[in-house]
Amino acid sequence: MKKFFIKTYGCQMNVNDSEIVSSILVKAGFERVGKMDSADIILFNSCSVREHAEERVRGRITQEGSRKNSSNFPIIGLLGCVAQRNGNSLLQEIDALDFTLGTDQYRKLPDIINKVINNKDEYGFDQQNSSEIYEDIKPLRNTSVNAFVTIMRGCDNFCTYCIVPYVRGRERSRSIDKILTEVRRAGQNGYKDVTLLGQNVNSYNYKDYDFASLLKKAASIDTIRRLRFITSHPKDISGEVIATMAEEDRICESIHLPLQSASNKILKKMNRKYNYEKYFDIISELRTAIPDIAITTDVMVGFPGETEADFLETYNALKNIKFDYSFTFKYSPRPGTKAVEYSDQIPENIRLDRLQKLIDLQTVITEQKYQDLVGIQTTVYVEQVSRKDSKELSGRTRDNKIAVFPGKKELIGSFVEIKVTDAVGWTLRGKQIK
Repeated sequence: MKKFFIKTYGCQMNVNDSEIVSSILVKAGFERVGKMDSADIILFNSCSVREHAEERVRGRITQEGSRKNSSNFPIIGLLGCVAQRNGNSLLQEIDALDFTLGTDQYRKLPDIINKVINNKDEYGFDQQNSSEIYEDIKPLRNTSVNAFVTIMRGCDNFCTYCIVPYVRGRERSRSIDKILTEVRRAGQNGYKDVTLLGQNVNSYNYKDYDFASLLKKAASIDTIRRLRFITSHPKDISGEVIATMAEEDRICESIHLPLQSASNKILKKMNRKYNYEKYFDIISELRTAIPDIAITTDVMVGFPGETEADFLETYNALKNIKFDYSFTFKYSPRPGTKAVEYSDQIPENIRLDRLQKLIDLQTVITEQKYQDLVGIQTTVYVEQVSRKDSKELSGRTRDNKIAVFPGKKELIGSFVEIKVTDAVGWTLRGKQIK
């Protein structure tokens, strides 16, 4: 029995895709292992959103390729968005790579691996299948406590900087019955914290069901305790979704709502289809309906044509909104997108300088928000033993903050009340309430 290992890069959608791939391979007779060194087959599930992510996976493939033995093991395959975008060229470029497989072709994986084993040929498949949603496949989860449930695949937004619609195809929504069954089964199997996934969950549309109606039905499933979702596009989030979040106890008080820029000029150039005023109104509506909500965001600096005045609008927006956390990035040109063709590209040194200013600002805001939680009592869903101290446990609060506290590993998978005693970086520290 051949053993496989998957190294996953990128977003939660990639995490769930790796779980789907694991399910396909195990059903075909392969064995999943937890260490790369133990594997006969190494699969890299790649992310193409930013150049740095592509560079990391290229370097790792080359590194692991140096371990190939006289029988040409381990076999190395590239999956995901990078494989979809330029897998065939990478087969020619990287000697260690045996095959590439795009995001819609995972069902072919067992057959491809067997062909590589028997023939030692190289294979590349990057065809898109607009109907593939892996509806009948039960993901083989990577953790024992958290479950990701994909509700839709693809994206129709075509932001001018983003490669996702080109590598994941157009939007297609899963059957609501299949989704609810998967959520219910996850809870029955011990996964009490479930996250609904999509490139833009707010545009979910299956027959007569929109995202608000799906969210309401999922929140009524009593086998789970907590329900989350990512990612939300500001142009599509509705009042019904916000009302459902406020009404349903199982839906956690957190949301990830990418801003990208607070300059209306830049937002239009990005093809985001909302302006800053609408975005700010959504933030106000969320905080009115759910006063304790934690809001995180994505922000990009250095987009082509961004002036200092445009940047300051974004900087001031972060000061005013005070996100719990901001994932800040400098613009990364992606071949195949519209933005890469713009003539008004921003020099790298300016992009880096603006990025650092946002990071410094957000650090101050986040540290203050976490310090404000010292002294409160909160419920933590225990996920694992702390990586830094084997005598401590790590878990998440309802508003998606990491908390650590002394405890025994038998508490993993349970809900524990703690009192927050300190905040260090982006981590709450506490002690269990007896």
